[in-house]
Amino acid sequence: MRMRTMEISVGFLMLAGFLALVVLALNISGLSLAGQGGGYKVYARFENIGGLTVRSKVSMSGVQIGEVTNIRIDTDLLMAEVEMTIRDDVDYLSTDSSAQILTSGLLGEQYIGITPGAEDETLQDGDRIRDTQSALVLEELVGKFLFNKVSE
Repeated sequence: MRMRTMEISVGFLMLAGFLALVVLALNISGLSLAGQGGGYKVYARFENIGGLTVRSKVSMSGVQIGEVTNIRIDTDLLMAEVEMTIRDDVDYLSTDSSAQILTSGLLGEQYIGITPGAEDETLQDGDRIRDTQSALVLEELVGKFLFNKVSE
């Protein structure tokens, strides 16, 4: 009987360790078992989104205020259109706010950084951010640098 309780306790310990690893992996990846709360959708067009993906962060002053929910090609303008969901409590973004694709660290993940504007009118559900700055692609910069060095 003593051996049986030892086996059961080791099994519970293994199960607790596995659950702790799952929770740790979810926290590190930014995923959540609970659904995201409500929010309003805002759109922006970019010439180049680089490595931006769905579920990338949308932040302002380093604080996450939303996430990218969809990326598609605008077939009329041939630009990438990014759909972002901004949290409901962030209801102070003005219509002249700007969005740029930034990289955390030298080769880190890409996210959208919002810079607030000065207008009194705020962004509503379905509005578009007009002032955008595309991603800075490291490969393009290196190629331009090498091309300039070779041509000199």
